[in-house]
Amino acid sequence: MDKPTLVGELVVLRPVRAEDADGMWEMVNDPEGRRLTGTVRDITREESDAWCASVASRPGRIDLAITVHGSDEFLGEIVLMDIDERDANASMRMSLRPGQRGRGFGGEAIGLVLAHAFGAPPEGLGLHRVALDVLEINPRARMLYENHGFQVEGRLREVHRDGDYWVDVELMAILEDDYRAAAATQPSRP
Repeated sequence: MDKPTLVGELVVLRPVRAEDADGMWEMVNDPEGRRLTGTVRDITREESDAWCASVASRPGRIDLAITVHGSDEFLGEIVLMDIDERDANASMRMSLRPGQRGRGFGGEAIGLVLAHAFGAPPEGLGLHRVALDVLEINPRARMLYENHGFQVEGRLREVHRDGDYWVDVELMAILEDDYRAAAATQPSRP
């Protein structure tokens, strides 16, 4: 599976590489980002470095660094993983470094990745469904995904601990038809 470079108005998505290790390390250690994504496992610097150096060659996934035009700095990542070519579905996740949230990078990155996911081969993947999960303590992410056509399919009740409280995880997905319908109502989307 080719690892694409996707270009939007603000962002350029390119495969994660070894040079992204410093930005990745900052991102995976950001307390707010860890809380909003439900990350509980500590990742060592060595693991982070090894991941950045090897992830581009791993099958069944596409890990893309979020950068902006004119700069190759790693601002975050967006990932299609568990790509199942037979059933034409995948899972998606996204995370941004501290200071990069709320700047429009994530929204455009989602649009570019969905266009690639649902695009016809050989340029796209020809998927039928893309799924993700979002913690209920992250309503901003849920709204962002809903704006792209994702729908809530279910809820895992009190599955994640946030400090002294239990929180739900919402299961969301977008089908190719949902994507096409959402894209038709928003002409600026790729």
